[in-house]
Amino acid sequence: MPTATVKGVHINYEVLGGAGPWMALSPGGRRPLQGVKPLAQRMADAGYRVVIHDRRNCGASDVRIGGDDPENEIWADDLHELLRQLQALPVIIGGGSSGCRLAILFALRYPGLVNALLLWRITGGRFAAERLARQYYTQYIEAAQAGGMSAVCATEHWQERIAARGANRDYLMRMDPKRFIAAMTRWREYFLKGADLPIIGASETDLKSIRVPACVIPGNDRTHDIRTGRNLARLLPDCKLHELYDHDEDMDVVPPEEWQKRDDEIAAIFTGFLERALAPAGSLKS
Repeated sequence: MPTATVKGVHINYEVLGGAGPWMALSPGGRRPLQGVKPLAQRMADAGYRVVIHDRRNCGASDVRIGGDDPENEIWADDLHELLRQLQALPVIIGGGSSGCRLAILFALRYPGLVNALLLWRITGGRFAAERLARQYYTQYIEAAQAGGMSAVCATEHWQERIAARGANRDYLMRMDPKRFIAAMTRWREYFLKGADLPIIGASETDLKSIRVPACVIPGNDRTHDIRTGRNLARLLPDCKLHELYDHDEDMDVVPPEEWQKRDDEIAAIFTGFLERALAPAGSLKS
């Protein structure tokens, strides 16, 4: 699988499809690119060239902890540089959960380079912000406080990053625990500050400024509740809402595997949306 060097960081990626409009899709959580690959393959089969990648600190890409910006914004900038290197701009961009946040931040940071947005399993509200802040950051802060970087390396997520790319262990073990804790604390604050926003990472004003066509499929659990998805669709100026579920399950998170069972349906929603949304300006397909 190819890798690109993005700001000194090795990024693992794959391109599905050999022709057609460019698209980039990202999975939720800190899942590797395989988490979105089945849906990406369906979109490639429909005539798109789809870029999927392991974000830094995910999958088989490099671990890099720190920076002045929130982690999601760093991910958006990394993806922009990767797509620039692949000559894949402008792009249709999408994702689920954390991939949805990445897509929206990309559209806010690079508004002239996005043709459309495909968004599913949207996260917002205090429950989601506090739960994800702990999942992504607090547990690792506590590990570093209790046992230094060796304890961080022993946690499940970082064990997986080390197994996927051996150099990641050397990077983590060389890191001063205090610097690791400080970086994780800054990133955690980003999530906690988003608790009262329509979605984590974007204000109502931000969302109303996005002018490209968007398709929203709300989630169905406490972290990705239907109400948040409906509200996002209301705020985006040019948006189509498609609901796969009519109620939220009484659980923190519906397993992603359950959503993958509906990839055929999701792909059909997205391809139909793009055919209609992009047709007025002339279909991007050649």
